[in-house]
Amino acid sequence: MEPVSDPRIYSNRYQVTHLIARGGMAMVYRAQDLLLNRPVALKILYPELSADPLFVERFRREAQAAANLSHPNIVPVFDWGEDEGTYFIVMELVDGTSLADMLRGSRRLTPSHSAQIVAQVAAALGYAHRNGVVHRDVKPGNILITSDGQVKVTDFGIAQAVSSEDHLAEEGSVMGTATYFSPEQAEGASVDGRSDVYSLGVVLFEMLAGRPPFIGDSPVAVSSQHVHGRVPPPTEFNNAIPRDLEAIVMESLAKAPSQRYQSADEFRADLIRFNEGQPVQAAGYDGAFFGADATRAVSAVSMGDRTMSVPVMSGPRTDIRRRRNNNTPGIIIAVVIVLLAIGGLGYFLSQRTTAVTSMPYLLGQDVSSATATIRSDGLSLGPVRQVASNKRKGTVVATDPGAGKKVTKGEAVSLKVSIGVSSSPVTVPNVTGMTLSSAESILASAGLNYVTLPTTSPPPGAAPNKVLLQSPAALSKAKTGNKVTLTILASTATFSLPSVAGQTQVEATTVLVQDQLKVSATQSTACSNKVASGLVVSTLPAAASQVQAGAVIQLVTSSGVCQVVVPNVVNLTQGAATTSLTSQGLTAAVIAADPTSCLLAQVGTVVSQNPIGGTSVPAASAVQISVCQSSTESTTTTTTPVS
Repeated sequence: MEPVSDPRIYSNRYQVTHLIARGGMAMVYRAQDLLLNRPVALKILYPELSADPLFVERFRREAQAAANLSHPNIVPVFDWGEDEGTYFIVMELVDGTSLADMLRGSRRLTPSHSAQIVAQVAAALGYAHRNGVVHRDVKPGNILITSDGQVKVTDFGIAQAVSSEDHLAEEGSVMGTATYFSPEQAEGASVDGRSDVYSLGVVLFEMLAGRPPFIGDSPVAVSSQHVHGRVPPPTEFNNAIPRDLEAIVMESLAKAPSQRYQSADEFRADLIRFNEGQPVQAAGYDGAFFGADATRAVSAVSMGDRTMSVPVMSGPRTDIRRRRNNNTPGIIIAVVIVLLAIGGLGYFLSQRTTAVTSMPYLLGQDVSSATATIRSDGLSLGPVRQVASNKRKGTVVATDPGAGKKVTKGEAVSLKVSIGVSSSPVTVPNVTGMTLSSAESILASAGLNYVTLPTTSPPPGAAPNKVLLQSPAALSKAKTGNKVTLTILASTATFSLPSVAGQTQVEATTVLVQDQLKVSATQSTACSNKVASGLVVSTLPAAASQVQAGAVIQLVTSSGVCQVVVPNVVNLTQGAATTSLTSQGLTAAVIAADPTSCLLAQVGTVVSQNPIGGTSVPAASAVQISVCQSSTESTTTTTTPVS
């Protein structure tokens, strides 16, 4: 983050301190909410756009769309406003990084980590779709990962209620980010939740392959490929991707919405099944393998990660069936044969050339299925070699020629078939008490997989997203590839609200968010003789109360030391005065009163105090009391002189 040179205060409340990012429509700053004394993210529309009523309306709609969505995986919007012609949105400040930063430099994530992140995004999108909101701009830059691995989706910048009939994008163009467009979005057609499923599929593809499925030298070129291009399987760029996860990716990237997952919730359910080692429901690859051959990659789109207005693409999309024989020469030959037959020109029949087709995709199939496919396409089976691989034993891991290559009828195809991996002994690491993402990383480094086991009967001290128990136990002996069962808190289970007393608001919020709780924008204050001003005194509900993930917690901060009314202790004995003061949380500072001002009857009593009775002072303050220790009063005897 860059410190700002001009810490401007917006609406007399939000003071910007650091620049976080520059987006396609706005600048995002770290700011301090002076009213609630907490850090926030302030999204400020560019000045040149603030003068455009259409952009202002789009910006306003973002605030309204997001403010109505309350979900653990969605960044909440706190406020929206205008200050001297500048429009802004106030959001939760997320302590973490964006998925775009994690993927920078063509970095890849592990399959299980990728599935875990995308499942959380799908949960957020599913909730939004059920509430009538389509995001329309799902991309790595709008996916934030907190320091404890929680995923939050932000920037519903061009989201609209599904029921809305007005269109804010310029005529003949569409708003969004070209790299992650759905085909129907690129064509300017109507969109629904399945468009977000496609965009999220592109994100998952990039996480696994280290690059998106389509790249080009301009946003228009990329948009065209989304409409007309063949979606390459991600294993073309990373052959370590599991077959089931690839099937999930390809189903999400079907060009026809009817052939994709029909909801983000279906997408999420299949990702969870994959991470738990269960069979996935992805129908396979037919939904995504159609259209023209993939456009060859050129230089990356320089602005491909920015939200912008892009011209719509013209159809039609060939999105009904996979075309195995994309064979213009073959069609011409067939037409010629018919014409020759009709004309009786048998001579030309002998001149027919050998038919050409494209190599089918066989990775992940068993040998018998692959052989049947080869022969049905008019090809012949060549050498079959067995190789070590982390793919399932007996499945095809490579072909020669490769999938999509041009082949002639009768050409021999060689196969490489997995014989599996040889396992080796390993000691099970201790991951109990860790976050799920940390446990995954440590188990993966040991060559182990994991499955989760949700429980509704947690042990004391349980918290969401933490490993409560593991089986096999730590230090047990296992073999690489084995699965460790991790017991975690079920989403419906209750747990004890942690105490955050004495912490700053940022520290307390971090602790609560890590436990998948939400912090209310509304706060209250209370005086405290133990907690310094501004720090958290307590929460509503109170610490140790039973709560569920997603519960909203209100912070109570200290307004400073409590005030006490000084009692009147004048004319009380020293002992009685001291008791009265200490009972109010005050201390007695005793000094001796001037004997000349004391009467004999006042010895041992308080003749004055400072501060006087009825004054309000901070608790534990000292009250000075003057006590008569002695008196100059004495009896005078009159004597008569002797004459």
